[in-house]
Amino acid sequence: MATTSARLLQLAIPLVKTHGFTREALSRSVLSLPTPHAQPLPDAAITSLFGQGDNARKSLIDTWLEDAREQMKATQSTVVKDVLWARLQHNEPVLNYLPDAFAVLASSSTFLPLDPEPAITHAAKVANEACWIAYPTEKSWHTRRASIAAIYLASELHQLTSPSTTYQFLSSLIETSSAAETSLTEAQIFGSYVFKSWAGIVKSTGVFL
Repeated sequence: MATTSARLLQLAIPLVKTHGFTREALSRSVLSLPTPHAQPLPDAAITSLFGQGDNARKSLIDTWLEDAREQMKATQSTVVKDVLWARLQHNEPVLNYLPDAFAVLASSSTFLPLDPEPAITHAAKVANEACWIAYPTEKSWHTRRASIAAIYLASELHQLTSPSTTYQFLSSLIETSSAAETSLTEAQIFGSYVFKSWAGIVKSTGVFL
């Protein structure tokens, strides 16, 4: 992606709090340039820079998610629960927009009406970053990654429906029955259940009606 496009995507990140993951947020990003434009970008320019329809929104969503993972590195603690909680806190200002954002990602496949890959990839990348932070010297931390990804995705799902109890929910998953040490098979079963619930929230946005 051209440097100009990448810069505008970065400038659009703070605008997500007020405008959501929208083409409007991208349009208004030029107002935050060191030398601001007099007017937001016209829709034709958004299409030229970022693609048609939801392709532009997907670029913004992906950039926001990447930035959120980058912010995890600033977490003071190296305890995995604290690292995951810091990532979940990053969701709070845009929480109302996340179901729609996930729906956009899930509908990006040309073959599946509801593509599970974006949810799996999202959780795996968060887990990967958390493991690098929490277990920097352990050679076997990759064995924890599947269970941490499942725990994170379950906690994010819970956050979408009950934000005020998210920390307690995250803590219970990690602490109960050595959740962070669960086997790969258990993580896969748990992850399958979580994805079905996540898919239900995505469908509730109305995108697939």
